[in-house]
Amino acid sequence: MSTDPIGDETVETPAPPEFASSWSSPEFDRRAVELVAGPQRGLDVETARLLRTRLKYAALLLLLAEAFYDGLTAFGFRVEGVENGPVLWAYRQFLLVALAALAALLWSRVGLLLREMRALELLLFGLVGVMFILMQSEMIEWAADADIPLRMHYAALVCTIMWFMLISIYGAFIPNTPLRASLVLGAMAVAPLLVIGAWAVRRPVILSHLSGGGGFPEMIRSLAVVFTTAVYGSYKIGALRQEAFEARQLGQYRLKRRLGRGGMGEVYLAEHDLMKRPCAVKIIRPGRSADMKTLARFEREVRAVARLTHWNTVEIFDYGRAEDGTFYYAMEYLPGLSLQEIVERQGPVQPARAVHLMRQVCDALIEAHGKGLIHRDLKPSNVIAAERGGVLDVAKLLDFGLATWTGESEDLRLTQEGVIAGSPYYLAPERFLDSGKPDARSDIYSLGGVMYFLLTGKPPFTADTPIKVMIAHAQEVVRPPRMINSDIPLDVERIILRCLAKDPEDRFQTVAELQRELAACECADAWTQELARQWWTSRSQLEDTDESAAAEETSPEDAETGTTTA
Repeated sequence: MSTDPIGDETVETPAPPEFASSWSSPEFDRRAVELVAGPQRGLDVETARLLRTRLKYAALLLLLAEAFYDGLTAFGFRVEGVENGPVLWAYRQFLLVALAALAALLWSRVGLLLREMRALELLLFGLVGVMFILMQSEMIEWAADADIPLRMHYAALVCTIMWFMLISIYGAFIPNTPLRASLVLGAMAVAPLLVIGAWAVRRPVILSHLSGGGGFPEMIRSLAVVFTTAVYGSYKIGALRQEAFEARQLGQYRLKRRLGRGGMGEVYLAEHDLMKRPCAVKIIRPGRSADMKTLARFEREVRAVARLTHWNTVEIFDYGRAEDGTFYYAMEYLPGLSLQEIVERQGPVQPARAVHLMRQVCDALIEAHGKGLIHRDLKPSNVIAAERGGVLDVAKLLDFGLATWTGESEDLRLTQEGVIAGSPYYLAPERFLDSGKPDARSDIYSLGGVMYFLLTGKPPFTADTPIKVMIAHAQEVVRPPRMINSDIPLDVERIILRCLAKDPEDRFQTVAELQRELAACECADAWTQELARQWWTSRSQLEDTDESAAAEETSPEDAETGTTTA
């Protein structure tokens, strides 16, 4: 699972579903054509997946129904008029085997193209249709031999019900185009009429019996109604699927599912239509775009991150605006956990791991500060411990929505007078004590707060209101972290306390200086890939969380962050 902050809130991202395995799957070569396809091909792929799912259950259901009917027949039960002669009996045994084979194929992992599944669809319903034709023939012959009009009406009624059910199931169950649905359903609707016509040529009394009592016209009327309803239903379902697909399409990105939402927009797990690459797409709907400050902040984040290329900074792939006015940008999908999640789920981390992660965050900030970009919103939920390129615990710095450029004038900072941007738990005191321009030392204070949280499980200061937290930052002496966690080394504690100095002059003056001090810690190189692998493996074995519910949660810390009124 990964997290991506959305504005002032945190989004929890479930680990990627089928992406990791799709490239090595047996059907990859057969689906390679998807790589040169656009949105319509994306809809075709979605249709193929839906069709296979529907056919799997349809085949299983029909198999169970046929097996159940065979069981009843073995105990002497039969539909009146269906004599179960040698032809029908033999065919039903064949049908049972064929349905079992189709169900096994559809439930297997064998890759099937859309056209192959369409052929299986016709075979599945065609086999059942042939059985209905044989049953209808036996009933008509049974009624004609008795030369009783009432029996003929009964046979017509039972046959109409059988075909009515098959047509209804196909129309509602199978995703289709209107033309194809009309052809297949038309064949089903005409089939029972052709059977009656064929028998009427041999036994004219059949048609006279049906016409005399209104049985044949009623049959035609019923089949016409169900055919029209099924075709219209198939059209409407297809139109709704098309609309739903288009609603999930932003440029070349198809939205798979929502990962979370926050004050500035929403984040979706998405897939690029051509490259089939998973990514996270952050969007602002047209209603939110009316807020010019929100949109400006959104664009600021894109411009800021686009200038950064460091491995430990989240990568932005694309930015655009959809036809409906939705603004969006696509960034790399990060399988992992935020530092906030790691501590909340497992408690304080080992000092070696904390130093390992924070050295990487320092590397990302060295590039950002070197280009004059101050983050201003450093907090545990804005750093992801991810897996990238087979390397575990890669720290990724996120959410530059509050970032500002060194020397930028106050009126361009996208915050209102009397409003402080950032999380009160990790906010440097000079940010709200004077109107000085933010610099690298403000981010260094926030980094000290993040390290404090990583090693103690608590922010440096807590209170019941944001204002009280900020007052504590400005006036209270921070409790040494070793008083909370005695396992913290002295050299690490000294670094944290220097970062959290009230006066910026008493802190590290650059992130590069902080990074060097972290590298000199005795535990600096003690966290290895083997230890990281053991940690992630143990977490996978012990945790069984409901990720769909977690995707909508917001951490208590984030609920109070963002823009804090001073």
